[in-house]
Amino acid sequence: MKEYDFYIVPTPIGNLKDITLRAIEILKFVDIIACEDMRVTQKLLNHFDIKTKCISYHKFNEKERVELFLEILKKGKKIALVSDAGTPLFCDPGAVIVKELKKHNFSVTALAGANAVATFLSQVPREGEDFLFTGFLPKNKTHIEAILNKYKTTDIIFYDSPNRILNTLEIIKNNRPNSTCAVGRELTKVFEEVVIDKPEKIIEYFKQNTLKGEIVSAVLRENVVNTETNIDEKISLLKSKGYKAKDISIILSELYKLNKNDIYKKCLNP
Repeated sequence: MKEYDFYIVPTPIGNLKDITLRAIEILKFVDIIACEDMRVTQKLLNHFDIKTKCISYHKFNEKERVELFLEILKKGKKIALVSDAGTPLFCDPGAVIVKELKKHNFSVTALAGANAVATFLSQVPREGEDFLFTGFLPKNKTHIEAILNKYKTTDIIFYDSPNRILNTLEIIKNNRPNSTCAVGRELTKVFEEVVIDKPEKIIEYFKQNTLKGEIVSAVLRENVVNTETNIDEKISLLKSKGYKAKDISIILSELYKLNKNDIYKKCLNP
């Protein structure tokens, strides 16, 4: 196999059987595994009889570890980066070291593997392919409302915790009561559950049922084009001025905060 200096290795988000054969191979091959919580990673390594040495690498020591890893790599050794669960750099540490590795011309590769967002979205019917992934939403209510208002025509995907999600859903209910939401918890585990409904219904459901585990959620796009904007008339006007469908979709999506792809499709209709 082709060798790299640094490997970004996804780990299971719940079910240990979701680890890839290549991930096991690389974790055994490298000299060092950089991990968020050594106790969590060690359980995974023990399960697959992986003896590689671990070094902690988390958001509180990320910058100071960079020099250490650069020195290790300069000696010709190999390093793998893992997070506690899922793919590193998705709301997990890694961006700092990867930037430095690129700057110093070390080779970096990423393995395919478990990711909570992809696993969740595969179970949620959506109207379009584009989406906004926000990581964890802000704690401030006003900031959450700003995101909900700005991205009405795009699916908003975010992480949340069991002690915050009901409050988040209340904000969504008050701001966009008719929107469709999805909440996924314990993905790939025994008690995996994905609930899709109006925010009010999901709140009622989880007030009566257990709400534990890691959570991925979505606020799905609203069905626009809004007739109040007379979008068809504006498309016709811009066409008459010689604008192409691509330009029209960009102009109107910016002016009216509409989905660019929806407008583009309308432009193509006779």
